[in-house]
Amino acid sequence: MEKVKISLPIVVEGRYDKSMLSGFLDATIITTGGFAIFNNKEQQALLRKIASNGIIVLTDSDGGGKQIRKFLSGILPSDKIHNLYIPKIEGKEKRKRKASKSGMLGVEGMDKETILRLLTPFIDGKIEQKSSKMITKVDFFYHSLTGCPGAKENRAMLCRECGLPDDMTPNALLEALNLLYSYDDFIRLVDMLFG
Repeated sequence: MEKVKISLPIVVEGRYDKSMLSGFLDATIITTGGFAIFNNKEQQALLRKIASNGIIVLTDSDGGGKQIRKFLSGILPSDKIHNLYIPKIEGKEKRKRKASKSGMLGVEGMDKETILRLLTPFIDGKIEQKSSKMITKVDFFYHSLTGCPGAKENRAMLCRECGLPDDMTPNALLEALNLLYSYDDFIRLVDMLFG
């Protein structure tokens, strides 16, 4: 089986995440060792160095994944980070006896198709320009996704429709949507959901 080439390095939490991705991706995949990254100065320096041309951060959707993502956002150049978010799916990984504390699948539990869908803009190292027009916070306001009663619930509904974690912050959701959808696709989506 030919592997899919991703030129940007990918940061994941653990060795099982790396092992799963390595099965079908031709990419540099770095692990944080979970929370070990918080105190590992050498690993932090390596990540800073390899992030100079861009880096993909792909952590679990649970609290631990969010903490690691937030930490990486603090040590890496913000304009070089491409945050990708796996959907929240209840279950347990095959190698585990019981589900994680959150009860959700992590990166290693995702199917290949879900991961490839997230990575589509980065295949062959070419970040696709979906459209010259970007989705903005003004669009979020206009479509009742921020700044109004019910905005949080609307964002959660949109996240579920897009296969994203339903508790994303407005900024994280905006970044994810701009990676995954063109402006026109976003408009069609919100019109379908909210009329």
